[in-house]
Amino acid sequence: MIITTTPSVEGKKIVEYKGIVFGEVVSGVNFLKDLAAGLTNFFGGRSTSYENELIEARLAAIREMEARAKNLGANAIVGVDIDYEVLGQNNDMLMVTASGTAAVVE
Repeated sequence: MIITTTPSVEGKKIVEYKGIVFGEVVSGVNFLKDLAAGLTNFFGGRSTSYENELIEARLAAIREMEARAKNLGANAIVGVDIDYEVLGQNNDMLMVTASGTAAVVE
């Protein structure tokens, strides 16, 4: 599966568009990760617990989008965009959405 942020695939021709596909992940941050991030915020530095959560959520959203494209018979996704949001009453949830256009390329 070719996945690209560009509207085309260099050296390939899009022969059919299958539609827009999405992958969504809503991930909660648990108490321990929140505590570790709070300590990092207090002492300074990078919050690897939050960074790892973000990376995992992004990869899961891309995998979900890819699976949906495959179900449509696509072998590529073009124009991919990834969005991030915080949700929840205390902003303790992370939402990652990957979207793009499923296509068949030759």
